[in-house]
Amino acid sequence: MMKLLLLTAVKEFEKDIKYILKKANVKSYSYKDVKGYKDNQEEVLEANWFASDMGENESILFYVFVEKTNVDAVFDMVTAFNAKQKTTSQLHLVMLNIEKSNS
Repeated sequence: MMKLLLLTAVKEFEKDIKYILKKANVKSYSYKDVKGYKDNQEEVLEANWFASDMGENESILFYVFVEKTNVDAVFDMVTAFNAKQKTTSQLHLVMLNIEKSNS
């Protein structure tokens, strides 16, 4: 059974994501540059990673179709990567079930 993983992060993490996917035995994926946006009006400006109250940043979105057996490896490596981060920016990963596919 195939699962769809969506993985987003700041553009600077692109190589790290590709490394994680390779180590998790993911053979194919797609990715696209996107604009990340965060409304930080409620945060104190000094603590704001984006340095303004309306923050946009260069981000990346990966679309990963993966066998169910490889899902845990991707999640485990993303969790380990995020645990080591010294910045507020992290990898964001979600899994969606594929109900029907023609592939």
